[in-house]
Amino acid sequence: MGLFSFIKEAGEKLFGGSAAHAGEPAARAGEPSAPTQGDLDQRAGKAIEAYIAAQNLGVSDVKVAFAGPEGKVTVTGTAPTQALKEKVTLCCGNVASVTSVDNQMVVTTPEPEAQYHDVVRGDTLSAIAKKFYGDANKYPVIFEANKPMLSHPDKIYPGQKLRIPPLKQ
Repeated sequence: MGLFSFIKEAGEKLFGGSAAHAGEPAARAGEPSAPTQGDLDQRAGKAIEAYIAAQNLGVSDVKVAFAGPEGKVTVTGTAPTQALKEKVTLCCGNVASVTSVDNQMVVTTPEPEAQYHDVVRGDTLSAIAKKFYGDANKYPVIFEANKPMLSHPDKIYPGQKLRIPPLKQ
């Protein structure tokens, strides 16, 4: 699994505006100093860690480093399966201000990697299933592969990246 690209403007809004990646203006005399880029990056990394934890994926020792100017996330930890490792990649990447994810997690039970699809305007899970599997009725496979990040099959959005697992025989 290499470096994955994402659309910076698409995704969950975890950072509270542009402060996490653009820095804030310098403080005036007598006011507390403005946070440094390092402080902002650390806060953003913790926000992504909290988002991953909220998904209850069953991964452990997750640590996220965020480099705001580049929009790059590096994630480490342990995942029981390749599918869960890939879900962590999507949790990190489908966040506004993130442009790439370097997932360095260790997988305890290796399995084949999934393909990915970037959602475009007009996409539906059925159309994506038809493209990858030749059968629009296989859309529940894609939906299940992207839960809990997807709460409903109709709630996909342009710029979102989805896992497309291989069909089981």
